[in-house]
Amino acid sequence: MNADQIKQLIAAGLACDHLTLEGDGRHWYATVVSPEFEGKRAIARHQRVYATLGNRMKTDEIHALSMKTFTPAEWAA
Repeated sequence: MNADQIKQLIAAGLACDHLTLEGDGRHWYATVVSPEFEGKRAIARHQRVYATLGNRMKTDEIHALSMKTFTPAEWAA
């Protein structure tokens, strides 16, 4: 999968105010800002992003995804 495809999957499943994705085709790094993260701990935020990718993490279509997740207020600060 390429960066655009992964970004589309995340954006389709999660309301994002900001979304960037960088990587080498196997290892990806995302910055995701979403109002859906309000009141959630980091692990719940990451699980929410992983949920947008479905089985692609399990089938190795996406080998590794690291991320930083922020609420809009956190991102503004």
